[in-house]
Amino acid sequence: MSSPETALVLEDQAETREHLLAALSEAFPGVVARGAGDLAEARSFLDGGGPPDLALVDLALPDGRGVDFLRDLAERSGGATRSVVVTIYADDAHLFDAIAAGAGGYLLKDMGREDLVRYLRRLEAGETPLSPAVARRMLDYFRARPAPVAEVEPEAALTPRETEVLRLIGRGLRSGEAAKVMGVTELTVAGYVKAIYRKLNICSRAEAALEAQRRGLV
Repeated sequence: MSSPETALVLEDQAETREHLLAALSEAFPGVVARGAGDLAEARSFLDGGGPPDLALVDLALPDGRGVDFLRDLAERSGGATRSVVVTIYADDAHLFDAIAAGAGGYLLKDMGREDLVRYLRRLEAGETPLSPAVARRMLDYFRARPAPVAEVEPEAALTPRETEVLRLIGRGLRSGEAAKVMGVTELTVAGYVKAIYRKLNICSRAEAALEAQRRGLV
C-alpha cells in the first residue's frame, strides 16, 4: 500500500492510544490520525468521515469486541482499509478470529516504539506486520496440522464464484453478508464454502482467510 493519508486508532487506554498515534505519525509523516476510546466513538468517525486508509484496532473494548469493528471496516471500505490488530492477546482464538474478520496484521502491545514504527512501515512494501511471537504461533499451528501437499488441489481448481466467496471470506464477511454482495442465497454460498474447504483441504474460516491473503485476494 502507499503511505496512508488517514488513520484511526481504536484503543480504550489513553496512554496506549497516544503511544500508537505517535508511532503512526513517526512511521507515516503527514498522516491525519484520530483516536477512539470505544466502538461507539470509532463508528461515529466512520459515519462522519468514512473509512480511513489504516486502522490500528484493539480487541478488548469497553462496549464490545474489536473483531466486530474489523468486520465493519472490511464491509464499509470494500477491503480498502488496511487493519492491524494491536493487542495483548497472542492465543490462537483471538489471532485467527481477527484474521478471518479482515485483519491485515497482528502486533502485540509489548512492542517498543522503535519496533512498532518499523513494523508499521512494512505496510508500504505490501508486507504483513506480525509480531515475532505471533508469526511463530501461526507457523506452529499449520505445522501441527496434517495436510499432505499431494491432496491439495491446485489453485486453478477453484471456480470464479468459489474464488469470489474466498475473497469475501478473506474480507471477514459472513455467509449471509457474502450472499447479499453476490446476489445469491445464503444456501448457495454455503455450498461454495463447502467446495472451497474440500478443494483446499481446510476446515475453518480462519484458514480460508489466510488462504485468501496468500493468493492476494484481499
